[in-house]
Amino acid sequence: MLVIYSCLAPANAAVSPATNRVPTTETSERQLSLSEAKRTAYERNWDLLAAKSGIDNSTAQLIVAHEFPNPTVSLSTAKIGTHDSSTTLGNGVWSRSYDTIAAVSQLIEIAGKRGSRQAAARAGVTGARARFHDARRTLDQGVTRAYVAVLLAEDNVGVLNESAGYLLREAEIAEARFKAGDISESDRNQIEINANQFELQAKAAESTAKQARVAVEILMGVPHPTGNWKPSDSLDQLAGTPPPANEPEAGGVRSDVLAAEADLKSSKANLRLQKALRIPDPTFAVQVEHNPPGGGPAVDTFGVGVSFPLPIWNRNGGNIKAAQAAVKESETALGKIQTQAAADIANAEFTYSEAFARLQRYRDQIRPKSTRVRESVAFAYNKGGASLVDLLDAERTDNDVRLATAQAMSDTASAVADLTAARKVLSEKNLNSDKY
Repeated sequence: MLVIYSCLAPANAAVSPATNRVPTTETSERQLSLSEAKRTAYERNWDLLAAKSGIDNSTAQLIVAHEFPNPTVSLSTAKIGTHDSSTTLGNGVWSRSYDTIAAVSQLIEIAGKRGSRQAAARAGVTGARARFHDARRTLDQGVTRAYVAVLLAEDNVGVLNESAGYLLREAEIAEARFKAGDISESDRNQIEINANQFELQAKAAESTAKQARVAVEILMGVPHPTGNWKPSDSLDQLAGTPPPANEPEAGGVRSDVLAAEADLKSSKANLRLQKALRIPDPTFAVQVEHNPPGGGPAVDTFGVGVSFPLPIWNRNGGNIKAAQAAVKESETALGKIQTQAAADIANAEFTYSEAFARLQRYRDQIRPKSTRVRESVAFAYNKGGASLVDLLDAERTDNDVRLATAQAMSDTASAVADLTAARKVLSEKNLNSDKY
């Protein structure tokens, strides 16, 4: 619970008009804005933390690629006897007639293997950084959509409770008219039944809102999500936020495309490495031999040598074939992701245009008309000028219109998030920045 409270604003903080709908019994619940939810998610989301660990792992691989192979030191002694091993120099270990050889050998990589290995590692770091930024891009989109789902469920609760309230007031009037003999008991009961149905639907919407709040907390990385908070932003506010301008940053590329490009560079570098491995690497050795005088004069010699495997049976054909297949796979993946990125933008633009136009029509035309119709029919029914069927039909229609208006606002806000994510590009400066 401490984790939840640390990321939420004080309960008495200034909030948008949307919080006026919060019942007084829930005033002790914490307030959470969309920006606060995103900020906490950037710090604690599990997938984002895993992506950051990927950067550390790829950086470690780059360090490994820059390291040289360690030299090998060997020491060997031959002609060890049990008797008569002394020489004219004495019977000490260094003076006996043992043949002692000390050698140091070093493997030297040739044919560009080292450069190819480092190029693949550098591309791995670039790919890991791009995947981190892509995880952050999609997390931003996911948190926004989840937060919008909370607002939609809360608005649905308000609409259904309001509709139930309208019918309950009509039920009070119907009770008086029933006692006066103006309407039948069946008419009175039908109004009460419809009011009760709206109340039950509101309870179901409250449960949906609770689940949506828990979903936001999961994205925020809260260890024990409870959903005990209230949004401080409004659905109308988020739906009115315009999408980003269609002017991508110069030289910027979407992060998932950058990651695919890095994978292609890495696979090509690995292919060069596998081809270079067909050329054997030599191992150079320097040795010193100490041989005290035995049957002849003392001989201390210095020697050099070189060794390398003979590429007779293994020409690394299998690894080269696998590397070639990896290059083709990376080229295909890059083309697919580039196409998907363009499709994401096109789909998001179309979805936003449709949702925004639908919202404007509901908000400016359909909903005001529906409200006027409901009020006029209710007035006429109370005066005996409309039937019960007309009243209930007007109430249901107005309820559906207000729910549809909330849905249009939700669709518009979600479309803005999708379009923002689709158009978001990453510059080389931001990609190589160490700030995460």
